[in-house]
Amino acid sequence: MKIRLPHAPYIANKIAIDILNCGFITMLKGLEPIVKVAEDLIVADIKQETALEERVTEILDQNEDEMEFQRVDRRNMFWLIKKKLAKEFGVILSYEDRYNEIAHKILETCWKTGLIEYNVTENRVKNVVYTAIETYIAHFQEIENDVADKIGNYKRTLVPGSEEYDLIFEKLYEEELRRRGMLV
Repeated sequence: MKIRLPHAPYIANKIAIDILNCGFITMLKGLEPIVKVAEDLIVADIKQETALEERVTEILDQNEDEMEFQRVDRRNMFWLIKKKLAKEFGVILSYEDRYNEIAHKILETCWKTGLIEYNVTENRVKNVVYTAIETYIAHFQEIENDVADKIGNYKRTLVPGSEEYDLIFEKLYEEELRRRGMLV
């Protein structure tokens, strides 16, 4: 599944918490620097894919008349062009491979900058990071649904998309993440 920008800080928090709790990685400078490294790398990856998708949309827009004349499905063409340009933009399209690459970058950056230390295989440590990403992704929709249900049970009606709704949603979302051990 594709990671969206608003989820980057939550995933980064989950990664740091899982590193803290795994028992075989020592944090040398606390949680916050690890959260920052993870978030920065996740955001950079999301921005790479966004740049790729913007370029694909640009190409599609430039060829709209030709596509319409030949009755080409825009969605299929989007995917074909994205697949063709992915390497040029440094984007891995397979989410499993992509999350594995992000996990490796997070581990490598944290180790090289002296944020963590470990005496087990690099792969074992990388798997902690990878599993944190996968776990968050597997549960975020469930968490969002739970939060939406809680808001639905409020005495006063909140309009989705309003500033008040968004603030309450974010507060409840973070509470639910804390309850599930995904946020400090």
